Amino acid sequence: MMYGQILHPHSPDDDCFINVNVGGFKQRMEHNVLKRFPQTRLGRLLCCSSKEAILELCDDFSPSEMEYYFDRNPRFFCYVLNFYLTGKIHLVDGLCIMSFFQEIEYWGIKERHLDFCCSNKFHELMQLAEDKCWDQRSDELQLHSSGSSVEELSALEEDIEMFEGSWCADIRRNIWIRLENPGYSTSAKVMAVASLSVVIVSILAMCIHSMPDFQQVDLNEKEIENPVLAFFEGLCVLFFSAEFILRLVVAPSARKFLCSPLNIIDFMSIMPFYVTLACDIMDEGENTDLENVGKVVQILRLMRVFRILKLARHSAGLRSLGATLQHSSSEVGQLVLFLSVGISMFSALIYFVEKDSRESELQTMPIGWWWATISMTTVGYGDTFPVTLAGKLIGTLCIVCGLLIVALPITNIFNKFSKFYQRQKHL
Repeated sequence: MMYGQILHPHSPDDDCFINVNVGGFKQRMEHNVLKRFPQTRLGRLLCCSSKEAILELCDDFSPSEMEYYFDRNPRFFCYVLNFYLTGKIHLVDGLCIMSFFQEIEYWGIKERHLDFCCSNKFHELMQLAEDKCWDQRSDELQLHSSGSSVEELSALEEDIEMFEGSWCADIRRNIWIRLENPGYSTSAKVMAVASLSVVIVSILAMCIHSMPDFQQVDLNEKEIENPVLAFFEGLCVLFFSAEFILRLVVAPSARKFLCSPLNIIDFMSIMPFYVTLACDIMDEGENTDLENVGKVVQILRLMRVFRILKLARHSAGLRSLGATLQHSSSEVGQLVLFLSVGISMFSALIYFVEKDSRESELQTMPIGWWWATISMTTVGYGDTFPVTLAGKLIGTLCIVCGLLIVALPITNIFNKFSKFYQRQKHL
């Protein structure tokens, strides 16, 4: 016996029915009909033995009238009644597919109860709704990126306000704006072009220095700097040093300036020159404690490659690339994981089918790793390759799998790059 029938006895006929009120639409339903679907919401009401249990399933309950109230769509409930009578439910014309899904989920009706005439249409509409939700989330991400752009612009305005009350505020503000914003005025554009030109000259000088025709040696067969290239090198470093010091002096916050990634790159591009110069001076003193000064100097000279990264200050594309890699750690991790699994698997396969062939160079697992890496990434140097029929079949499969594995995460990374590039252009 259900709760309420003890305190308010009804006729025997009433024991076989329950009164349901759905948004004002009242219906008297038989117990036998509801017991056919005990897992539905109305079917579970028959098993409730307390008012608290009943109120967990409906919005209100009247023990005197034995009426269960549901604050739901009364129009949809007509289809629910038809479901209890026929065992099948149909789509509701004019009702959003997501609302329909929420309604059947509320009443405890499963998708398998959809009639065959509506089942295919339901799944098509659900797939379409999921695609639209995906597009909407992408748009929200783009709006969030635009919001970040606004935040960055606000940060620039806050930096300008930090000049108030400081020494030589007007002069420092004007210089700082021209250094940070090339589009501010004609003089700002001239300064940006000059800085970019010096960066390019420095990169060209570094490349020319590696060519044998421009390398010189002294009487002791020790390599020395080309005077012309050394002149351009010193001139470029002098310009970079003056620019860095000027930016530091006029910056509204020295701590914030030194923590900026672009400014760290600027410092790393000029620091090797001065350290190398100090090492050369100490080396001339023939200090016995500096036996490895030559190697240190070579490493520091190699660090001049950081000057290439200075182009990021003048390139929205490079800044977008950096932001994309920063925010795509998950996709990059997936790419590395997929490639690692594929390389390990194909390197083992190619080793076992090629190890007995004298003509093949794939005689060890490390060589197999190298071959699988250049094959899956479609580089294909051609220095190592399979010679047996089984090895060639594995190589074909390795290349095809590499194309699929690389293509999957790249799409998401490219979409993020496009959004960040649009943000940089907006800035």
